[in-house]
Amino acid sequence: MKFRVIVSLFASVFVTLATVQPSFAAPSGSNAQADAVITDMAQAFKRGDRKRLTALLPQAKGHTLEPWAAYWELKARLDEASSQEVRAFFNRYPATYQEDRLRNDWLLLLGQRRDWTTLSDEHPHYRMRDDRELRCYFLTIELLEKGPQASASIADEVRKNWMGMKEADDGCTLAADRLYFTKQFTSLDIWRKARLMVEHNRPRTARNAVQIVAPEVANVVPDAINNAEKFLAKHIAAPQKVRQELVVMALVKVATTDPDKADKLMRNKWQPYLTTEERHWVWGVIGRQSAMRLDDDALTHFARVAHDKDLNDDMLGWKVRAALRAGNTPKWPVVENAINAMSADARKDPTWIYWHARALLARKKVTPPIQQEANAMLEGIAGVRGFYEQLALEELGRKVTAPARPPAPTAEEMEVAKRNPSLQRALYAIGMGLRSEGVREWNYATNLVNAEGKAGLMSDRDLLAAAQLACDNQVWDRCINTSERTRQVMDFEQRFPMPHKDAVVARAKTINLDPAYVYGLIRQESRFVTDARSGVGASGLMQVMPATAKWTARKIGLTGFTPDQITDRDTNIAIGTGYLKLVLDSFEGSMPLAAGAYNAGPSRSRRWRAPNDGTGPVLEGAIWAENVPFNETRDYVKKVLSNTTNYAALITGQPQSLKARLGLVGPRDTTAPAENLELP
Repeated sequence: MKFRVIVSLFASVFVTLATVQPSFAAPSGSNAQADAVITDMAQAFKRGDRKRLTALLPQAKGHTLEPWAAYWELKARLDEASSQEVRAFFNRYPATYQEDRLRNDWLLLLGQRRDWTTLSDEHPHYRMRDDRELRCYFLTIELLEKGPQASASIADEVRKNWMGMKEADDGCTLAADRLYFTKQFTSLDIWRKARLMVEHNRPRTARNAVQIVAPEVANVVPDAINNAEKFLAKHIAAPQKVRQELVVMALVKVATTDPDKADKLMRNKWQPYLTTEERHWVWGVIGRQSAMRLDDDALTHFARVAHDKDLNDDMLGWKVRAALRAGNTPKWPVVENAINAMSADARKDPTWIYWHARALLARKKVTPPIQQEANAMLEGIAGVRGFYEQLALEELGRKVTAPARPPAPTAEEMEVAKRNPSLQRALYAIGMGLRSEGVREWNYATNLVNAEGKAGLMSDRDLLAAAQLACDNQVWDRCINTSERTRQVMDFEQRFPMPHKDAVVARAKTINLDPAYVYGLIRQESRFVTDARSGVGASGLMQVMPATAKWTARKIGLTGFTPDQITDRDTNIAIGTGYLKLVLDSFEGSMPLAAGAYNAGPSRSRRWRAPNDGTGPVLEGAIWAENVPFNETRDYVKKVLSNTTNYAALITGQPQSLKARLGLVGPRDTTAPAENLELP
């Protein structure tokens, strides 16, 4: 009976929802024919059609987006362009995103060509400074000039950049090769990079690393990775005849797909042939993979590593997560020791600051100095900016409240934002439908240069004005992202806008769904871009997949639904909220479980919850969320719940609790009826 009532309410509210669609028009004075030329050039650039770009370029002269047209045309043939042509482009479009973007592209090409003289001459004019490969090229120049006398900080920076890049790149690989040649990188540095790339399923990048340290076996790498079990079986009869580093790579590969099998291979065969460091690395990978599968024996695998310092930060993070979910009461000493073993940079993450403080407060004897240390950690991150910041606030006995709104941007500040050429071009491009180009130019103008277009940062007041410009034009994603960049002030109404308020609130309340939860989810899904489309085909404000939309439309009694309606605002809200309500009810009202299901599917959220037999620990919602195996979904759940709490503070004007929304996550009540949420 309850479900039939809900269906009826869905149908009735759908009929009454407003049909007005917000839209952003290109700035006045636009010429449809000229805009069509720009659109044609954008498509030609994506196709790599050089001739079409060159033919159309003269027609783009004088258009607001002329710098984009010129960039596309020259970028498409940059490998053949002369230095004079490139510098002429720089002179024609000075202080623009397109000038700096082309300079980035050209500097990378110079690095590939090993033209170190021109690269050195041009690098000081480069403003973005955010390309890691290009940074590695520049560091390579220093290494070539100074050799073994190069600063140790160069090796540290290259190591950080190279280890952090998953795709094969020329610049950082070259720098690593030079550092190995000058003995500032050890062979272990190189082999560790190869192991990491095996874990991340990047065989070509792993082979590139091996080529530096052991070129004579580089051709064997594909066999060790792609046929890992056969490779190990082939060499176990004579293990001394195969490089043990390749054995480690093969064991890592096995562990990524079947940690239990890797465990048996280690204990029964390979452990005696590996060094202590190699054994610990493999056990760390096995522990990490087991923790990601939420296996009960993850900590057993980690325990085979004698010292936490032998694990990298990622392994240690998963050891902490496994210790947090190791029963109704976390293994707090393991949490504390693992976080203490992390690098200084990793320990600065609010995630580990929060759990470290909790571990200190969970000691059997909490002395006044320990209490003060833990409180100082929590105070250092407490606030409303994010998930763990909010939890720290509550741990200190305070709730989430909307901060006082700062003074609105003045007319003069708004005028500066409106006159900013990059912001003008960004809004024009987005209004034309060239969202990717518009977003890139907007981000450049607000993230990498100041209000005058010079390298540096915008002030908080400049950012607030730019964000307000985006809000006024209903470009909500840029409004939010720009407002989030302020450092000393915070405009909650910019950061947490509520477009389509009448439609969203009316629908949510009618079906007994918290409007703050709906807004928290939409903000994370689409940033209120009505025509947003994901790489996997999800569409609209609430990013609904076609099959889910069709299934939900039937469930909520929405007749006459066709797939082309999914980006219609009201249809998308009707189906998205309908599906969210069904998922939430299926998980007995648990917001974190429902958010995980909305992002990754109900079957995964159920699997991450507890065994289906009703056994398993009862966890804090925050511990469950932190143990979600998918990076994207883990981040999604935390942000949706954090957003929800902030929206509730705005909507109600009352202090709010994130912990209350997270609740406890335990085994499902096997006696409770469950709605089948699997698509046919």
